[in-house]
Amino acid sequence: MDENKKKVKSKIKLAVDLLMTLLLLFLMGYQLWGDIAHEWAGAAMLALFIVHHMLNVGWYRNLFRGKYNAARVLVSMVDLVLLAVMICLMASGITMSRHVFVFLPIDGGMGMARLVHMAACYWGFVLMALHLGLHWGMVMAKVRKNFGVGKQSRGRSLVMRILGTGIAGYGLYIFAARDLVTYMFLRTQFVFLDYSESPISFYIDYLAIMGLFIWIAHYLSVIIQKSRKRKT
Repeated sequence: MDENKKKVKSKIKLAVDLLMTLLLLFLMGYQLWGDIAHEWAGAAMLALFIVHHMLNVGWYRNLFRGKYNAARVLVSMVDLVLLAVMICLMASGITMSRHVFVFLPIDGGMGMARLVHMAACYWGFVLMALHLGLHWGMVMAKVRKNFGVGKQSRGRSLVMRILGTGIAGYGLYIFAARDLVTYMFLRTQFVFLDYSESPISFYIDYLAIMGLFIWIAHYLSVIIQKSRKRKT
């Protein structure tokens, strides 16, 4: 593959990943947009999910190659669990579909599908954020390379770290306040949906929660890498 094709593929990968992240955020706000928009966004997510894995088919080829250090074990575990959760999320969504996939001959299983979908959507949200955080250095490198963004100065880097920590702190507060753990572990069979909530406040909160798990995963990977360097 020549250099131009590599650049094009890299930009496509970045665009697909960005669209998947935006769609996931959109899908979390089910009560804001209603059934039809939610289902079409879910169908788009399914299409992008397939494209994402086609573009990253090398990950499967390399899964059983090479040595596994702590960082690779962590990344692989998060990626494999995320893959399983996303499959559950999409399968349950198709089972419950009343618009986009209504033509499919699916009968029964709605109760189980609803519970699986509820748990999987919150686990998928957290795991995708962790996935982004573990690849954050790579994502930023791609952004700088593809869009000509220069390397940050020390002062700017410090400001961004402080900002990131502040977002993570707020995200932790919102994660607890919205009681997402209850839905993740199915302590209830119903999600409280506030239909009167402003989309702006909803997405600020969910962006902060996403920021929390990106922050956790990024700094965990930094700690692991530094520990590995000390040993070598």
